[in-house]
Amino acid sequence: MSRNASNDRMTREEEEKDMWDPKSKYFCRTCVDLSTYKKLKPSSQKESPYFLDKKGCPLDKVSLGRATWALLHTMAAYYPSRPSVNEMKSMERFFQDFAEFFPCKYCADDFKRNMEKFPPKVHSREALSGWLCLQHNLVNKKMGKPLFDCSKVLERWRFGWKDGSCDLDVKDE
Repeated sequence: MSRNASNDRMTREEEEKDMWDPKSKYFCRTCVDLSTYKKLKPSSQKESPYFLDKKGCPLDKVSLGRATWALLHTMAAYYPSRPSVNEMKSMERFFQDFAEFFPCKYCADDFKRNMEKFPPKVHSREALSGWLCLQHNLVNKKMGKPLFDCSKVLERWRFGWKDGSCDLDVKDE
């Protein structure tokens, strides 16, 4: 049931129509809680969220960064393809506020500087996802990590890999 990002030109009503049906190309994996998601997967597979520390301790910088990027990329991937003026203003405000309150102060300061150089592109899902990928790659470069191919950002954060490895194994009843 692999989805194609190029076919992602739909109205909001169409997107919401089948978002709860795991067999639909509009299925919203991020809208299903973990216990429901487990019921959709074969019982032989065990799901253990990477962000849950076994001891329940506060996040360290690495865990916070990983969880933050996952949230931001997922938000961008589910941002409207054709946002309203209000949605665009809200997203711009969100990133300003995010940078103001992010708990790692030097990380937040870097993000603010990068936003001054490269302001958020909020006119579409594709633009926002690409802009956020650029921001993430600026951090990756600074940390000596590999850069992500931004042409695959929606495949990674919304549709799943084209090889089908992210597809849900949902049986017809």
